[in-house]
Amino acid sequence: MKHLEALYFDNSYARLPDAFYSRVRPAVQGDPYLVSFNPAAAELIELDPAQAQRADFVAYCSGRELLPGSEPIAAVYAGHQFGVYVPRLGDGRAILLGEVKTSSGQRWDMQLKGAGPTPYSRMGDGYAVLRSTVREYLCSEAMHGLGIPTTRALCIVGTDAPVYRESVETGAILLRMAPSHVRFGSFEYFSHTRQYDLLAQLADYVIDLHYPALAGTPDRHGRLLAAVVERSARLMAQWQAVGFAHGVMNTDNMSILGLTIDYGPFGFLDTFQPGFICNHTDHQGRYAYNRQPDVALWNLACLAQALLPLSTEETLRAALHGYAGIYNQTYLELMRAKLGLCTARSEDEQLIQDWLGLLARSQLDYTNSMRALSQVTVAGHCPAMLRDRVKEQPPLDTWLARYRARLKVEQSEDQVRARRMNSVNPKYILRNYLVQIAIEQAQQKDFTEIERLLTLLRRPFDEQPDCAAYAAEPPDWGRHLEVSCSS
Repeated sequence: MKHLEALYFDNSYARLPDAFYSRVRPAVQGDPYLVSFNPAAAELIELDPAQAQRADFVAYCSGRELLPGSEPIAAVYAGHQFGVYVPRLGDGRAILLGEVKTSSGQRWDMQLKGAGPTPYSRMGDGYAVLRSTVREYLCSEAMHGLGIPTTRALCIVGTDAPVYRESVETGAILLRMAPSHVRFGSFEYFSHTRQYDLLAQLADYVIDLHYPALAGTPDRHGRLLAAVVERSARLMAQWQAVGFAHGVMNTDNMSILGLTIDYGPFGFLDTFQPGFICNHTDHQGRYAYNRQPDVALWNLACLAQALLPLSTEETLRAALHGYAGIYNQTYLELMRAKLGLCTARSEDEQLIQDWLGLLARSQLDYTNSMRALSQVTVAGHCPAMLRDRVKEQPPLDTWLARYRARLKVEQSEDQVRARRMNSVNPKYILRNYLVQIAIEQAQQKDFTEIERLLTLLRRPFDEQPDCAAYAAEPPDWGRHLEVSCSS
């Protein structure tokens, strides 16, 4: 394990032409202090966790001091925001310190979020508030615990400097990590400004580093889109299966690597509402939970349009046409596993949809209901959590009869199936009310709840008796929390 100064930076993005970024310097406000440190993320870059105890650790992880080899830059990109094309966005409050390369050859972008203005801040100040920083920090680790591709986070640094949003709030900085922060909007920027040579350079850069099997192949740029389509389709299926809503699926918030990126007004489903809108500023419901798979395809079409100068329309259309099949197959596989089914049958899709319909009409908690389903037995037992709360008893009885018949076809054993289902149906998710409690305590300089949630969410499928209360449905006040793009 390494000391901070021993981290090896190989800043490939900073070696691209100046048109890709602006060189910047973090401008930290106030007196930074450590809010939380994530040893699991430190392990990814081979950093000794004991380094977090150093007196200068916070200075390095806030950008006040620069690590040897780092080259701070802010990337330029464009994007469709709520369906409207914005020709120049860029890292308005993110600064890429550099890329740490590990002994195994893995690369990790080290990016500060909230460390001051950049040339792309527009009317913003480039800073972040503690509230939004805690949310992203915890959710990126929660998603990783659920097995969903995501950015990671090394630490939160608080500043106590005032940041002006809807009200005056405490400032903070997130040091987040990803193999790359290149996004769909990065390609849109160079394509729509007709800088096709730079567009090709960006595409080849991404291929060489992240899709090396495509390097040198015929129509590698069209095949790049096909690879991104596949990753994005699988990511959407994972979001839908676990009940996660992103809230701001703009093209500039879509990763070229199929990662969950740019956490803002996210929300996990409490009661099952297909039309759940987690972002209270999304007045039209463009990014509602049930629209996410279609929005992802729309965003991929924008990426295809951007890649058109490098490929053929026929090739790019074919790549897009593969999306639905990959998404549907992946989603069905995930939902079969959540229902404890080992084989595929033609009636499974209807069985799944009818189950979700029961949950929606009875307004049952999605996560807890999926977990409780493992207690249904072939012989006839149904847990009270379902039996007493489903409003439509005859439809429930009919569905359970179909489900048990389906289990009998597989000769399913109750205990074996229950263990299998509990390994894919989480007991713990990052409910908004849990985050809110952690935020309010953190604003009083009590960071224990952040640490407790970080530990809990690393093992979301395990029974953790001391933390059973964290699986409870939200209290009344927690059902009506509003989050927005500033969250």
